[in-house]
Amino acid sequence: MSHFTLATRAALMGLCLVAASCAGDKKDEAPKGQNPEKAKAVAEGNVPTINIRYIDGDSISEHYNLAKDYKDFYQRTLTTLSQTERSKAAEIQKFANQIDEKLKSNGYLSEASYNGDMQKLNKMQQDAQNYMAQLQRKADQQNAEYLQQLNDSIENYIKVYNKDKGYDAILYRTAGVYYNPALDITDEVIAGLNERYKKPSKDDKK
Repeated sequence: MSHFTLATRAALMGLCLVAASCAGDKKDEAPKGQNPEKAKAVAEGNVPTINIRYIDGDSISEHYNLAKDYKDFYQRTLTTLSQTERSKAAEIQKFANQIDEKLKSNGYLSEASYNGDMQKLNKMQQDAQNYMAQLQRKADQQNAEYLQQLNDSIENYIKVYNKDKGYDAILYRTAGVYYNPALDITDEVIAGLNERYKKPSKDDKK
């Protein structure tokens, strides 16, 4: 009985040694489902720090000179479209009134003459619609280009700005619910953007 007990103990010790060896081999393996590269970085002590800052997009839109120029451009575009539409509508209405006056005063000597004026009126309306649609498409294209330029300018500057700062992330304030106000770098970014921005001259716009 004693011999059996000693043999059993020896077997158990052997199993424990095998289990410990297997555990040692698997210690460096990534847990199932974990990104191996992330596991390697953590194992090497390369743990990321929470080193973020944020910017306020509304403040940039309000104080960045390029953004202000864009707003001025957009307002001028809307004004031009509105004025052109009113002008076309007034021209069409004037001709329609002339047709009504001629009808009331028996100014049309033939039905063909009346039909000719009505065709002209319809063509004026169609031409005006086509012209306004063309102006709108052009304005939309310019607007998209200006917005792209604005976004590219901000993003490019942020990359240059962060080369010296070395932040892990720079976020827009709207991307989160709460930020410590001490993390706000909006004023610095606006100052840098305006310092770098060169307003196009009249010659550049030609």
